[in-house]
Parts: sequence; C-alpha cells; structure tokens
Amino acid sequence: MKTIPLFIWIILCHDASSDCGCQNPDRKTTSDKPALPEQVCHQREHGAHSHYRDYYGELETEPEVVDMSLIPGGTVFVGTDNPHFPADREAPERQVKLEDFFLDKYEVSNDAFAEFVLATNYTTEAERFGDSFLFKTLLSTSEQRDFEDFRVASAVWWYKVPGVSWRHPNGVDSSLDNLGRHPVVHVSWRDAVEYCSWAGKRLPSEAEWEVACRGGKERKLFPWGNKLMPRDEHWLNIWQGDFPDGNLADDGFEYTCPVDGFRQNVYDLRNMVGNVWEWTADLWDANDVSENPNRVKKGGSYLCHKSYCYRYRCAARSQNTEDSSAGNLGFRCAKNA
Repeated sequence: MKTIPLFIWIILCHDASSDCGCQNPDRKTTSDKPALPEQVCHQREHGAHSHYRDYYGELETEPEVVDMSLIPGGTVFVGTDNPHFPADREAPERQVKLEDFFLDKYEVSNDAFAEFVLATNYTTEAERFGDSFLFKTLLSTSEQRDFEDFRVASAVWWYKVPGVSWRHPNGVDSSLDNLGRHPVVHVSWRDAVEYCSWAGKRLPSEAEWEVACRGGKERKLFPWGNKLMPRDEHWLNIWQGDFPDGNLADDGFEYTCPVDGFRQNVYDLRNMVGNVWEWTADLWDANDVSENPNRVKKGGSYLCHKSYCYRYRCAARSQNTEDSSAGNLGFRCAKNA
C-alpha cells in the first residue's frame, strides 16, 4: 500500500495554526456529566425562512427522503479568503454552481450501520486490518504504556489499537450499549461508500456539504452564524478545557453525542460541525491517481478546540487516506434531488 504524504503541522499549544492531529491517523503513520437537553437553532419554523419551507414542504413525506433535507442549489459561495489553516487550502473563496440535492439530517448512526452489516455481511477495513486509531483518554495508563510504540509520531495522543472497530468504538472491551443513536466511527472512506451505495445514496461532494452547512447564509463561520455560543448556549459538541487531558465536557458530552443532538440551521441538519468528522466524495488532490489517495473530510469533531484545531467551521477542511479510520471519523449520505 502506498503511503500518501501528509501535511505535518508543528504542534504548539494555544496556537490557532497548530493541529490536533486529526489528519494524521493514517495507516503507517505510527511508530511500529449528564447530557444536556437537545439544543436547537433558534430560528422560526416559518416566517423569515418560509420560502425554504415552501420549497421543501411536499417532498418531506416521500419515503425515499425520510430523514433527509432538500438543499436548494444555485450559484453559491464556498471557501474563505481568511483561512485559519492556509495549508488546508481553505482559500480562495469562490462561486460554484450546484443542483438541488438531499442530505441526511443526521450522521449515520451505529444502529443504521448495523442494519447495513446485517443485510450485507460487510466487514469494515478496520476489522480487516485488525486495528484503528483511538484517542488517549479512552485508554488506561497501562494501555497507553503498552501501545506507546504505536502512537502517531506527530500527534502522540492518537494510538493505533488492536481490536478497535465500529463494534468496539471506545476500546477493545467496549461495546455499542447505549450508543445505538451515536454516530458510527472507525469507518474508512471505502466503508462509507459501500454503506451509501447499499442505501441508494452517495457521499456528498465537499461543495454540497459546505453549502448545506451554511444553511443558506454566506460568509458565516458556523451553520447558525458567527457567534460560537448564541445566548451563551452550546450549539455543537467540541472540546472545552485544556487539550489533550482536560475536557470539561461543558456541552454535556465528553465523547460523541447522539446523531439527533444539536440542530444547527434551518435545513434541520444536526451536528454538521462538531461531534465527528464526515467523509466527502472529493479527492484532496484532484490529480492523485494513487491506490490510496487522500479524501476531504469536513466538520471537525468533539476533539476540536479553537486553540489548536479551529476546524469546526463550515469552510474548514482536512484529509485522510481512503483506508483511514479513527474514533472521531464518520459520515452522512447525500442523494440527487
């Protein structure tokens, strides 16, 4: 398997240009509180955005679009001219033309992925490889010692751990108990493509994902606007505290939250930013013809914090190789309108 060169970030604490290592857990990069009530976007269901509801309305009950939102196309802005991570190629801001499309309201859950596996007898790449990447706080002190030689060199809080997979998301002895409505993790890009195909859907393009994230707004940081905590409320699941050892979980979740958790814009999309990274269809380098290219992922995860990984913005982006999997990486599906 060919190894794709990755951008290696200098890890500097409290520096917005540094990195959490989310794009580093590729294979071969190792050195051998109670939950809060559901937060919702405080937009009126009708009124200012009734044009969208009228546009969407009658399709809402069709069986093939259950739990999906219709995203209006047109000529729209993507990217930003003020990137926080230039090496992530967030710039330049540009216009693209999109057709209308449907996008899942929710990230694919463990329950949904289990239905797919039951129907197809599919085995994920992490299961075939026999390992996946796990964040350090999910490992005991002794486990961290045992797997010390299997850390990501440039992000030592990521460990490649045997026996971890979507069935055992938080460690080899963990299970999916009480996690059915949480996002499936430890799924590679190829696993996501297989699921989407089985469901009669596809992965969204990066542009589709970003336009859906923006919720009809232009030049806004987040799906709801520019302020991280409107009304001093948490609108997404990210890290609070000191990384990588002091997650205060002020948003109610130390790790993932349910897929129907934070409603973030008028398209009724949940957890577009935060919770888990989401695979898109796009190549990181459009000219990459290797066997295991990097693919674009969007949205950041519960491990993101502005001091080191300000990637929970609609325009932010990162990448992993197609066969990569980790405990903060999932996906949602799209469908042509």
